Amino acid sequence: MASNGFMARKPIASILESAEGGQRQLAKTLGAFSITSMGIGAIIGAGIFVLTGTAAAQYAGPGIILSFILAGVACAFVGLCYSELAAMIPVCGSTYTYTYATLGELFAWIIGWDLILEYAMGAATVAVGWSGYVVSLLHNVGVHIPPQLAAAPATVVKLADGTTVEGVVNLPAILIVAVLTLMLIFGTRESARVNNIMVTIKVIVVIAFIALGVFFIKEANWHPFIPKNSGEFGKFGWSGILRGSAVVFFAFIGFDAVSTAAQEAKRPQRDMPIGILGSLVICTLLYIAVAGVLTGLVPYTELDVPDPIAKGVDAIGVTWFSILIKLGALTGLTTVILVLLYGQSRIFFAMARDGLLPGVFARVHPRLRTPYLSQLMIGTIVAIVAAFTPINVLGEMVSIGTLFAFVLVCGAVLYLRRSDPHVARPFRAPGSPAIPLLGVLFCLLLMAGLPLVTWGRLIVWLVIGLAIYFVYGRHHSTLRQVTA
Repeated sequence: MASNGFMARKPIASILESAEGGQRQLAKTLGAFSITSMGIGAIIGAGIFVLTGTAAAQYAGPGIILSFILAGVACAFVGLCYSELAAMIPVCGSTYTYTYATLGELFAWIIGWDLILEYAMGAATVAVGWSGYVVSLLHNVGVHIPPQLAAAPATVVKLADGTTVEGVVNLPAILIVAVLTLMLIFGTRESARVNNIMVTIKVIVVIAFIALGVFFIKEANWHPFIPKNSGEFGKFGWSGILRGSAVVFFAFIGFDAVSTAAQEAKRPQRDMPIGILGSLVICTLLYIAVAGVLTGLVPYTELDVPDPIAKGVDAIGVTWFSILIKLGALTGLTTVILVLLYGQSRIFFAMARDGLLPGVFARVHPRLRTPYLSQLMIGTIVAIVAAFTPINVLGEMVSIGTLFAFVLVCGAVLYLRRSDPHVARPFRAPGSPAIPLLGVLFCLLLMAGLPLVTWGRLIVWLVIGLAIYFVYGRHHSTLRQVTA
């Protein structure tokens, strides 16, 4: 192993050894059910309550059902690869740690930096969606929050009388991020219990929507199932299904956050594959069912609204159920924010432990056994972004950043099968190398469906990250110090 090369790998044995000792040991409190619930908590949220309508109205029409199937198939291949790596390397760090063990330190840093788009910025985006639903719900019960205090600056809010005002600060978004950050600081076990309750509530609401809505479907709304392409790539037709799949991929990002819990799993070799694959299968089936019911209830051209599921309930004509749906949406979005904030702190924990970030990000509270300072700083940054930034492009940014990370995960499985064939693999992705290769190809296909401007933003983000690495990370790397 080269001491100064960017391809220097962190041996799997040393990763496992460092995870098992020292004062930075995290408490093992999570079982298969809690991990699966964490995955469902992260996946069912903005995608099912917001992006389904947007993608149907702008890109795929009723064919959004096929978009979800395409995204789900891509995630299935990636999920199998994640399960192998999470069982083989049961430590926190997710894609970052896996990349460190395969492609080396530089690529590990790139992925760690890239994952900020998925976790921290994803949490900020969902917090803004949470704010919209809570304002709407409070309005239903006679409580009116001034629109200026529930929207970011430069965000134009249309009032009931037709006039418009500009937002000043999104206070509800700050509130939810602050509450969940404190929950995570005070303990993973307690946060997992609350998450399990919220997951149960929102799954019941989603199933109720499907069960009730199926009786009110108008088949005419499904025709044409794949609207004719408008002449522009991504605007309906088959290219629209691809673009819709890339956009709704945001709805699937949560399942990989489950892998960040590996070091806190009671039996990671068994619990991690169950948690990752179980949550992915359950949520994909629910997404397909909701997309079918929603586009059958409401013409797809009318679904470009912040609360498409509520609009679907209005089409049914059951007013009280609209309030219940909004409660379910709030619960769903809450669990997404919770898991994304959790995942970001564990990514930073792993990077700081390796010296690529300051040690404060790896400091564990002596009593609570959580990375409290890291969680506090992350929560503060996410709250500021959600409060003051009109986030209209982050959905695509989160998707492309996540897909980029998934490509390297599948590549890591291929690499480790050759470089470390004798390492114990409690779970093996079947059909290798076909499954990892299909994972790479499907992720690249979805990335190709995103606009070029999104690719440009990703490149700029990665350039900023590389600058930080060369200024700080490479000079403080514990791996370089050991191998020097």
